[in-house]
Parts: sequence; structure tokens; C-alpha cells
Amino acid sequence: MRADYRHWQRIPTRWADNDVYGHVNNVVHYAFMDTVINTWLIGEAGLDIHHGPAIGLCVESHCNYKSSISFPEAVDAGLRVGRLGRSSVRYEVGFYPEDRDDVVAEGHFVHVFVDRGSRKPVEIPAGLRAAMEGLVVA
Repeated sequence: MRADYRHWQRIPTRWADNDVYGHVNNVVHYAFMDTVINTWLIGEAGLDIHHGPAIGLCVESHCNYKSSISFPEAVDAGLRVGRLGRSSVRYEVGFYPEDRDDVVAEGHFVHVFVDRGSRKPVEIPAGLRAAMEGLVVA
């Protein structure tokens, strides 16, 4: 349900997102997940993608498809945190057609935070963790 998500971003589809079957191709949903997560991390949580000492690497992603959308529809992407660990976070994303309550797809995306140079796991930086806690759902 829409109420289960803490952050929302509307993402327009593009003509190129449609496949030969006339709907947004499944691989595009992964790009949508990447977009809503990283837009939130940079804009709301303060992630410094160019100079921060820690970066998040995707180690797992998954998507379940429920129905389809097509260009020129926009999709509302809801974001929440399903699990927050010491060095990892599981984001959960729900995709809804613009201004509707029927879910198109639901997915998750796991980041492990690592040192930018060594690529060894590190604790999620305090500022990012604080922001992520605001997206946690029970």
C-alpha cells in the first residue's frame, strides 16, 4: 500500500522505455529503483558521491512485476527501508501508476557500504544512518 512507503518520487517514462510489446520493459524498473534510491541518498541523506569516504555498492536486487505501464505514463516510486544493518541496508521500492493505488511492481535493492579506496565494508556513516532510520518500516 502507498501508506507503507516513507518517501516518494515521480519518475516519467520515456519513449525508449517501451519494448516491442508496448509496455515499459522489466529492466527499466531496475533503473527506476536505482534512480529513486540514489536521488534520495544524495538529496535527502547527504551522500557525497564524489568525495565521501564511504560508498554503497549494490550486492542484491530483485523485482516482482504485478502489471504493466507504458509511455507516456509516469510512475510514482515509493521508498522505504526494510532492514538496516551495521554496513548494509535493504531498500524496498513500490511502483504505482501516477495517482493510482494499484501496484505495478515491488522490488528491493541491497547496498553494502564500503571504504571508497579499499572496498572493505564499513559502518554506514552516522548522517546516512540517521536519514535511513526515518525510512524504516516495521
